Amino acid sequence: MTTIGLIGSGHIGGTVARLAVDAGLDVVLSNSRGPETLADLVAELGPRARAATAADAAVAGDIVVVTVPFKNYRQVPVEPLAGKVVIDTNNYAPARDGNIPELDAGEATSSELLQRHLPTSKVVKAFNNILFSHLAALARPAGSDDRSALPIAGDDPEAKAAVGHLLDALGYDTVDAGPLRESWRSEVDTPVYGTPYAAGAPFWEHDPAPAPIETIRTALAAAKR
Repeated sequence: MTTIGLIGSGHIGGTVARLAVDAGLDVVLSNSRGPETLADLVAELGPRARAATAADAAVAGDIVVVTVPFKNYRQVPVEPLAGKVVIDTNNYAPARDGNIPELDAGEATSSELLQRHLPTSKVVKAFNNILFSHLAALARPAGSDDRSALPIAGDDPEAKAAVGHLLDALGYDTVDAGPLRESWRSEVDTPVYGTPYAAGAPFWEHDPAPAPIETIRTALAAAKR
């Protein structure tokens, strides 16, 4: 693994890109507005970063991070992602995305819908439960006493292993939350969403605080639908 492709380069995408560059990886960024709009971010990240179209970022990435508003998931290119590990950072927000009956009824998860859209890719849910500023601040080297963990969910064991290796390189331990049908456990308003990584509530108003593996495992288990 040498290159991370990003489809979407907002708060989470930009933070993942920074962590990847710091870890010695190359990044190819894209957004819906065109590569030229990413010039400042690319300049900030340095020579390991470049901007491209979404399709080109998909082709370039050894692992590709999809981090767009969920309502736009059908715009994610399908063929360039064939056979690739795709990290889904998205959360379903009806006020922004509109109501999706399958999700409202608990008949599917947002990650399962992305997986259906990308039938030849291997989707893994990650990075969706932590505030971007906390994600940037809590990265630690392997073996650190104050290292935090992030939950992941996916249906393909090898894809989850690959994402775990990436998270380790970026500064995080991993907790396996199960298959994609269980990925709701890390979404908005669950115990693992935001709060474990903050020194108080509401989490977006407080400084980051480490959340080790057992804290994340316990929070995932406490989730209720």
